[in-house]
Amino acid sequence: MNIVLTGASSGIGFEAALEFTLNKANKVVCIARSADKLRKLLEIAKGITPDCTLLPVEFDIVNDDYAALVPFLKQKLGNIDILINNAGSLINKPFSETSTADMANMFESNVLGHFNMIQHLLPLMGNDSHIVNIGSMGGFQGSVKFPGLSAYSASKAALHALTECLAFELLETGIKVNCLALGSAQTEMLEQAFPGYQSPVLAFEMGKYVADFARTGHKFFNGKIIPVAVTTP
Repeated sequence: MNIVLTGASSGIGFEAALEFTLNKANKVVCIARSADKLRKLLEIAKGITPDCTLLPVEFDIVNDDYAALVPFLKQKLGNIDILINNAGSLINKPFSETSTADMANMFESNVLGHFNMIQHLLPLMGNDSHIVNIGSMGGFQGSVKFPGLSAYSASKAALHALTECLAFELLETGIKVNCLALGSAQTEMLEQAFPGYQSPVLAFEMGKYVADFARTGHKFFNGKIIPVAVTTP
């Protein structure tokens, strides 16, 4: 399969990338802003599966030039079977201290960047392709909400709504779109949101789940926001 994965330099994205590279038939393009972390990912992947195809791409999904990225992907992959929009960031501030710039930053990182990626990569996707957006229980309607995360949670809720809209709009193309509203997994972002909290789910376990869902979930789901959580948070 041909896979594009954003936010691959750490946490769940890092682990999902390693899971995909266990199959030598896969071609995995790993996108992140940190070249050093991408080099480390490639080193580890090659250490586990020497013949794997992992293509690291240093790229900012909000600000960089897609006119350069898309031809590269077309040349290296031809078509895209799976797009996982995992990149994102988190601001933890009381609402009274959250600025409009903070809110804009959350929507750029957690919504606009994915909007850009999907819109530019759609021409490389076709029937039976799967777009997986990585949402959050923080943006899941009816879930418990936490102080300091209003901007982050609002941006994830917007990503959830975008998922539902795209699934309907892309029905005739055969492209499926789903969103995993993830609960806690032991990552740097979890520590930023809930300092000192230990999740019962490790990053590699969640990464494997995300990879497995991306491979097969579109056979059973389309336009769904699926909560993935065993604890609160």
